[in-house]
Amino acid sequence: MSIVIAGAGIGGLTTALSLHAAGVRPGDIRLLEAVSDIRPLGVGLNILPNAVRELAELGLLDELSAVSVPTGSLGYHNRHGRPIWHEPRGLQAGYHWPQLSVHRGRLQSVLADAVRERLGDGVIVTDSRVEGFTPLPDGRVRVSVRHPAAGGTSQAEADVLVGADGIRSAVRATLYPDEGPPCWNGLIVWRGTTWAPPFLDGRTMVIAGDDRRRAVVYPMSAPGADRDRPAGAPPGSVLMNWAVARTADPGSESEPADWNHAVRPADFLDAFTDLAFDWLDIPALIRTADEAYVYPMVDRDPLPRWTHGPVTLLGDAAHAMYPMGSNGATQSIVDARVLARALALYEDPHAALAAYEAERLPALTRIQQAARRQGPEVVIDLAHERAPEGFDRVQDVFPGTELADISADFARLGGFDPEHVNHRPTHSVLPVTVTGAAL
Repeated sequence: MSIVIAGAGIGGLTTALSLHAAGVRPGDIRLLEAVSDIRPLGVGLNILPNAVRELAELGLLDELSAVSVPTGSLGYHNRHGRPIWHEPRGLQAGYHWPQLSVHRGRLQSVLADAVRERLGDGVIVTDSRVEGFTPLPDGRVRVSVRHPAAGGTSQAEADVLVGADGIRSAVRATLYPDEGPPCWNGLIVWRGTTWAPPFLDGRTMVIAGDDRRRAVVYPMSAPGADRDRPAGAPPGSVLMNWAVARTADPGSESEPADWNHAVRPADFLDAFTDLAFDWLDIPALIRTADEAYVYPMVDRDPLPRWTHGPVTLLGDAAHAMYPMGSNGATQSIVDARVLARALALYEDPHAALAAYEAERLPALTRIQQAARRQGPEVVIDLAHERAPEGFDRVQDVFPGTELADISADFARLGGFDPEHVNHRPTHSVLPVTVTGAAL
């Protein structure tokens, strides 16, 4: 069975590794990537334990642990820095696998290195942008490819085409040519990284703000453990990921969804100068950033189908969502594992793709819809709505178990509560060994 994967991002690379682990021959897998050189670009990601389990079963946990921080807790705070809700994460929450905070470029590098080592250098074909496809009478697919740097075009035929080519997927556009651009919710996001001293226990993810502005901050390295720390960084500093968002000015239009649109911190710092707390100075992180990028908060409407004969979608191409609850890269990784298992177990590739969709599409539609309702971050909006000037006791604002219920309901909705993650059957087709335990 020949398989072409459009896009060598997190989802595409994990798909290639998962197919190989499921017994697909390396020569039957081609990963077509638009850029000429895969470089470690981007900012931070949080990988939830359900996806870390998948990467561990692919034998990558040691490599990932060396370039990430195991997130120990998550705290929601109001715009005054007062805690609304705090919960343990990863191993501290009872999962058998950690939650990892990692620079996107480092995660992509670990995955790309593993693909080249296990499947061979020729599996990843750069300067190859998938622009569309044509179904063939025999049930296969012909893929149209453009080579931006070299010039010219080419075609590839395969039994399966996997569209893992992001929120502006050409594969999705071929399936749904009238869809239009991504949906904008009126928020603008600025993201960046800064070398700064750790805050709290050095393994906490913080989300703070109100109904119009929000900040997310977490470390991606540990003091003294980062070989890439620049010589001029403050002593004991760690690589910190931050993201700040605010409602756009009236009449503003959405910028194109380009993660690499660099901006100066001075262009947006004024909107967040009061988010400075005695335990975390968010304006200082922005002011001293190594890099900063602007991005409209966009998603895609849920689709009725991802799979059409020999073609399917995966990751952001299938279910791009607002970044509420750390589900973007996480769900792409799980998609890849479920898809690879189906392709290994079904003789008919069309049936395999249909089985993959049947398992993943309903769950991801629910998560997309929940993200549009702010996901678990809704507690920040509720805190501002009920106590805009702050509070002394959070129990006076959120009675009973309301906060715990919001958190638990979102985890169950996405299938990443500890009970499910720890005890569901493996997605591996062939026997694997992880930390000494056969799965």
